[in-house]
Amino acid sequence: MALCGSVRGGFRASLGVMLLGLSLAQPVPGHAACPTAATPLNLTQPEYQDTAAEDTIAGFMSALVQSFLHTVQPRPFPKDLILNIVQDVNQKQQLDQGLLKEVLIYRVGFLVCVAIGVVYIVLMPLVGFFLACCRCCGNCGGKMYQKQTSSIDCRRRTLYWSAFITTVIILAGNICMFRSNEAFRRSVDGGVVGIDRTIENVQEFLSAVPQQVNFVVNESYKTVQEVSRNLDAIGPQLGAEIQKRFRGTVDPALRSVRLLDRETVNTDMELKKLNSSLVQLQSSVDRLQANVTVVKNRINQTLSEPNCIRCTSMYGELRKLTLDTSISIPSLSKLQAAVDEVIKTDLQSKIKEVEDFFNSIPQRVTNDTKDVVKNSKQRLDEIKTQVAQATNDIPLSSLTNVSKTLEQVQGDVIKVTPEIKRVEHIRWGVCVVLCCVVLLVVVCYLLGLVLGPAGLSPRKDPAKRSCTADCGGVFLMMGAGFSFLFSWLFMIVVVLLFLLGGSVYDLLCQPWNNGQLLEFIDTPGLIPGLEIGPALGLKSNINISDIYRDCEQNQPLWTTLRLYEVINLDDLLNVSKYTDEIQMYFDNTDITLASITLLSPDVKKQLSSLSTSAEDFNFTAVTQQINNVSSINLNTTADSLDKLADAQNNNAIQTALKSEAMDLRKIQSDIQTTINPQLESINSTVKDLQAVFQNINGTVGEVLGNVEAAQDFLNTNTTQIVETESRKFVDCQMGYFIVYADWADLMITQQVGRCRPVAGAVDSVEIIVCSHLVESLNAFWFSLGWCIIFFIPGIIFSIKLAKYYRRMKYSDVYDDRIIMNPIPRPQMKFT
Repeated sequence: MALCGSVRGGFRASLGVMLLGLSLAQPVPGHAACPTAATPLNLTQPEYQDTAAEDTIAGFMSALVQSFLHTVQPRPFPKDLILNIVQDVNQKQQLDQGLLKEVLIYRVGFLVCVAIGVVYIVLMPLVGFFLACCRCCGNCGGKMYQKQTSSIDCRRRTLYWSAFITTVIILAGNICMFRSNEAFRRSVDGGVVGIDRTIENVQEFLSAVPQQVNFVVNESYKTVQEVSRNLDAIGPQLGAEIQKRFRGTVDPALRSVRLLDRETVNTDMELKKLNSSLVQLQSSVDRLQANVTVVKNRINQTLSEPNCIRCTSMYGELRKLTLDTSISIPSLSKLQAAVDEVIKTDLQSKIKEVEDFFNSIPQRVTNDTKDVVKNSKQRLDEIKTQVAQATNDIPLSSLTNVSKTLEQVQGDVIKVTPEIKRVEHIRWGVCVVLCCVVLLVVVCYLLGLVLGPAGLSPRKDPAKRSCTADCGGVFLMMGAGFSFLFSWLFMIVVVLLFLLGGSVYDLLCQPWNNGQLLEFIDTPGLIPGLEIGPALGLKSNINISDIYRDCEQNQPLWTTLRLYEVINLDDLLNVSKYTDEIQMYFDNTDITLASITLLSPDVKKQLSSLSTSAEDFNFTAVTQQINNVSSINLNTTADSLDKLADAQNNNAIQTALKSEAMDLRKIQSDIQTTINPQLESINSTVKDLQAVFQNINGTVGEVLGNVEAAQDFLNTNTTQIVETESRKFVDCQMGYFIVYADWADLMITQQVGRCRPVAGAVDSVEIIVCSHLVESLNAFWFSLGWCIIFFIPGIIFSIKLAKYYRRMKYSDVYDDRIIMNPIPRPQMKFT
């Protein structure tokens, strides 16, 4: 009982560690998202060897033998009688007369059979002795004379077939003897192997329990380390989730600001390009204007000549001859100033400032949760220490002691195996001798049944029978003699084996097979100290038969030992005991994110000014001015001068006008090669600006709207987001504990310690002892008894039949003719 108490305490500690380890077993994935926890793999169950199975050879006569034994002993298993005997012996050290009477009444069937056997043992040699003496005196069929009658053939045939049938029956029993003897030998050889495998299976089961405990403990260590690493990585994990919540609103605002910044830079480049083009154009126009002015003055001098014919008509056109023009864009400077102001705000720096703020969230989370991570890791270290401490309290040494005991038993079995085989070989040889003796009787009978009829001439004088027939009669007499000689010895063997095998079957095998034996063992007080329930601290007692039934169904130890009565699994698997403190640490932690302004009011004002300036820019006026400059054509004036020159009589004037017309064409050619490309470039730049300005108003509006929405979102929801994501992070970690606590519940109640090997060991021993050894033994004595019972009719029939084949000393011939004797007449005699 002290051992049971120590095992009980250690077992509770062991189970506690298993539950704690199982609830922590398996690592938590180390990434930001919180996926569904994967169900861990089941515990690996050991593989066991095949043990002894039912042997059809050993049980070939089981039905017949069991039917006989049930007839001999029809009463049920005497549970109450055995209990009374045990109590009486323990109290009085002797059997009470009343109990002895009950025992004799219960065993009356066996006693009757034993009495029959004793009578057989006593009478057979006496009958044989007196029969031999009687025959030696010429009586009891000993006189070598056989009267021949009309029914002699019929009697001979009847005796022959009776002897033949009896011999066949004895031969069948002899065959069963040989077979049962061989089956017993095989049972002994196979039983040694079966016992060895059974012990190995139990040892495998005992070693599997510590392995499962070690597996759970090792996995709990790994899990604590994984959770600790997750706490170390709380910044990247929790910070990434907070960033994800912010980016849904802030990223669109940043994208629009980034787009506006690119458009502003492009606008500035286009404006600078436009200014440069205008300056270059003005320089070209001024140079050509100077050339036009020189040519215009020369034309004016030529037209002032008195000899110039109809020259006055050219003065009007001459006044129009000028390039004194320029492209004036009054709002360009205002637009350039607005663009410059926006560029000075450096939107890129604003974007980088916001991005730096978001990128700093993981580090800020790490800094703000430094204390809670430290405290949580200390709590995890405490759990790890508790697991290690509880591991030291697990009574694995008890299982080791049992395993060592089994190893010792296995070693003893190996040691005695040669001796068992030697004894079995002797037993087998003795039984073979018994079988051969019975076979000798059968052979004598068969030889007599064969030789007798073969050498017999029915009508021949009995004193002149052939040697063959006489040998047949002698063999029949030899068979009868051997039967008298050995049958009573065989009956002693049958009685002894009957008492042994029949009693073992009746009191052990039959109740073992139907479960009554285990129920009998469960009787309170029968075996002192065998109270499993109180030893385990159960509220109710647990029976060996209940354990066997559960183990036969491969139930776990949780169900088999009813551990739910002493262990509150829900309480042990309540993860809040391990996580509430960590949850409290996080609840008391304040993760503060500094406020940030995406765009200041000045920047917003400048963006609005840019939008307004873009709206005020008059692209139509600029285009009109470009068209005016590009419409100048000096070739028209040159053509008029050529016509005027053709109308002159003065060669000098004509030559001057021609020369001046040529100079105008040169200037026009210069305009086309210099001014027009510049105008096209300016026109292209203006169109590009127009396309940009058409979008810039919408972009600015989108930027201001997105920034305003993002700013309101940050101002309103930052604290809530941080708290929500912090809670989700903690809940995620706790969720893994809950998942694995459910898995632990499944493992404890359905996987740990499946005890089929225990029931298998009981079944294996029952099969080896009862189905193999006892059934083979019972089949042997039953077959031997079968033979010697039929020795009696065999003796009778063989002795009577032998006289029909043996050579007689006295002749007797049966004559079936009718002899007519004359009837004498009566005569009168006178005296």
